[in-house]
Amino acid sequence: MLSARFAVPAVPQLLVHRPELLKRMAAGARGPLTLVNGPAGSGKTVLAAHWAAGGLAPRPPVWLTVEPGDAPGALWAYVLEAFHRGGVALPAGVGSPTRAEGVTRSFLARLAEGLADSAQPAVLVLDQFDTAQPSAAVAEGLDFVLRHAAGGLRIVLTGRTDSLLPLHRYRAAGEITEIRQADLRFTREDAEALLGEHGLSVSPEGIRLLVERTEGWAAGVRLCALAMQHSADPEKFLRQFAADRTIIADYLLKEVLDAQPPLTQDLLLRVCVTDRVHPDLADALTGRDDAAQTLAGLARDNAFLERIDASAWYRLHPLFAEVLRAHLRQRRPGLEPRLHGRAARWLARTARLTEAVVQGAAAGDWQFAAAQVVDNLAIGRLFTGLEADQLGRAFAGMPVDRTGVAPALVGAACRLAEQDLPGCEAGLWRADAYPGPDSGPAARLARAFVGVLAGRLADDLTATERAAADVERVLPELPPHLLAERPEIRALVLAGLGAAELGAGHPDRAVSVLTSAVEVCGKPGTEYPLCDALGSLALAELMRGRLRQAAAHARASLAVAEQYALPTGRRTGAGHLALAGVAVEQDDLAAARRHLDLASSEAGPRPEPVAAVLAAVTGAGIAAAEGDAEAALTTLRMLRTAGAPVRLHSWAVAGLAVAESTAQLARGDAVAALQVLDAVEGAEGEDGDRPEQVLAGARALLASGRGDRAAEVLAGMPADEGVPAPVRARARLLQAEIAAADGDPDEARRRLGEALGLARPEGLRRMFTESGPWVRRILRGDPQLARLHGWLHSRTPVRASASASTAGKQQPPVVEPLSGRETEVLRKAAELLSTEEIAAELFLSANTVKTHLKSIYRKLSVTRRSEAVHRAQDLGML
Repeated sequence: MLSARFAVPAVPQLLVHRPELLKRMAAGARGPLTLVNGPAGSGKTVLAAHWAAGGLAPRPPVWLTVEPGDAPGALWAYVLEAFHRGGVALPAGVGSPTRAEGVTRSFLARLAEGLADSAQPAVLVLDQFDTAQPSAAVAEGLDFVLRHAAGGLRIVLTGRTDSLLPLHRYRAAGEITEIRQADLRFTREDAEALLGEHGLSVSPEGIRLLVERTEGWAAGVRLCALAMQHSADPEKFLRQFAADRTIIADYLLKEVLDAQPPLTQDLLLRVCVTDRVHPDLADALTGRDDAAQTLAGLARDNAFLERIDASAWYRLHPLFAEVLRAHLRQRRPGLEPRLHGRAARWLARTARLTEAVVQGAAAGDWQFAAAQVVDNLAIGRLFTGLEADQLGRAFAGMPVDRTGVAPALVGAACRLAEQDLPGCEAGLWRADAYPGPDSGPAARLARAFVGVLAGRLADDLTATERAAADVERVLPELPPHLLAERPEIRALVLAGLGAAELGAGHPDRAVSVLTSAVEVCGKPGTEYPLCDALGSLALAELMRGRLRQAAAHARASLAVAEQYALPTGRRTGAGHLALAGVAVEQDDLAAARRHLDLASSEAGPRPEPVAAVLAAVTGAGIAAAEGDAEAALTTLRMLRTAGAPVRLHSWAVAGLAVAESTAQLARGDAVAALQVLDAVEGAEGEDGDRPEQVLAGARALLASGRGDRAAEVLAGMPADEGVPAPVRARARLLQAEIAAADGDPDEARRRLGEALGLARPEGLRRMFTESGPWVRRILRGDPQLARLHGWLHSRTPVRASASASTAGKQQPPVVEPLSGRETEVLRKAAELLSTEEIAAELFLSANTVKTHLKSIYRKLSVTRRSEAVHRAQDLGML
């Protein structure tokens, strides 16, 4: 008898306390069976020893470490000795085993009876129980004793593999506590605690990297901590450490790989080249037909290989796979690329496109990998979908001068995904140099598809339209079922064409195309083009003066980005930019600044012209509204200089001129405001200057004291629906100001009423805020007009007017303060949102919004929504 086998292992000095697991151990010991199961180094023995030494069991546990050489009879002899040394009194009649090969059923019955008669249950810990041989006989005997001990025995088993005890029976009876690999994994808090015990202070990002690389494997975390203690820069170690060059490799090779039979070792070394492995794929890599049984056994034995959910696929622990690949290169030089090639072709035959491409690229077979993308119409997956980044990384190492149409097209697409337009154009030029049989319909589709996106990035509407037409021509030549599996192709083409139309200054045409883009989205893989198209739609509607539609599309775009967790690099910032533009017009400068900052953070290194122009105009508008006209002018002039990052179309030049004229007026320089507009030629087309330019000119004329000329200019402006609502509303407001200055109060009141009527549907408040005191005077003299337009923001003249109109009148009492949610609902109501829109904004049901509104009416002593808004504004609640 070896005394060391009966001793509870010493708990490490540098220990991570895991109270939840200890509680589960304590709870399990109140029942018959506790199973602690996990791979080597997962902390099974440490947990059991910590629990045993902590006095959490009904009585001090009896400990026995099982060893591989134990025959059944010898093991039971050790169990009896463990009971004796642990103070468990057994009748002399129990006897002892007489043969090493096994024990009799009568011995097991006497032992069970003796335990049943004990005054207090015995708690037996069998550490490394799975090493007992033959395990079936030992497990059968242990199950017999446990079931017949009448509660006198509690067993705790630790092991790497599942015990052969009939666990299903214990589970059905609720008589087992199981602590498995998922429970034993270190969390970030556990890893941080362990590093702290080693005297290491690591950033949260470093902790995250450590846990991700090790997948919470306790021994891996501890071994990394030891290595970091000898590193000059622990953070750098975590970012760059290679498992095969650390003591982790020695541990895994000796504890896991060397413990396997030669054929199993060969299988592990071959399947490590793939991220996941199927038994049939493993057979293809080994040339044998025993993979199904071998993989199942490895997973059952917790040999750092696990089954993926309930599928037939398996995966190696990433650190183990990394060590195995390094070992493969050392033991079998040159085999790894051939294995990647075999895996690529098996995966391709089984329609696993992305994995086939990754394996083909790893094999250096660029023609095969690129052909998989092109021939399967998967070129769009380089730009959208959950696998876009994975495919991009796979082709990152492809030589630029690789021959063939498919490599040239894929290379061009990869450069385009990185916004490298010259690199993309060079790749397309190489693809065009390969005529003949290589240029089938799939290749022509890929060429046209990349051409659409390249044309958009180059801000070349003609090239974009030509490439989109090529896409339409080639689609009928392709298999319908394959096209149905690639919805991203049409979605990206339409989104790109719509954005190009918008960049060229055609918002009406852009809305039509982008609406079609949104309609074809919805299937997996179209998340990015859906977000992109909705963002472009928001900008198009903003340019058309349709603020509510712009805000709705912008919110939808942002919702898609959040729902599908699109990375920042896959977002354009258009949604936030549109909301910033809307917020400026609606006089919510805080929201405008916030959204503009978010849009800037999401904009890529090569912003699209329309986004750059609208961002500059919006930023200038915010700065001017905040009283910093110089900052507004600086923002605008940056886009009009020779070194500007975007090429400006005529609409953009005109828009910037209008914004600059407005900024000049804000700083009180009407002459400069006129000069800016005079320097801009009329917009392209037969209609001459755009309505926005005409309006800006009239404002500058009025500011310079030439009211008559301003009135003439305004009279010549078109008044049809084709002119954006903000322009028409501002024109009426300017006419009202001219009438007021001319001493015609009736005309001024009439024109002001028209301006308010045009502004109300879109919530255009800013124009009234910046108009000056004359609006206040008119509204003060016309309480009815003020009441009709109480929707204006509290910082506009309406609030002062409303206060004046109610001066001297007793206000109804406020029954009780509004709740936080009621205040949010009332704020949205003040923005003229419908009940359904408020519900969508606040993630409530329409019925809940109605309930909040009724409560608001009661508390504010009003009967209608408009009255509630007016009352809240008067009280300073909004």
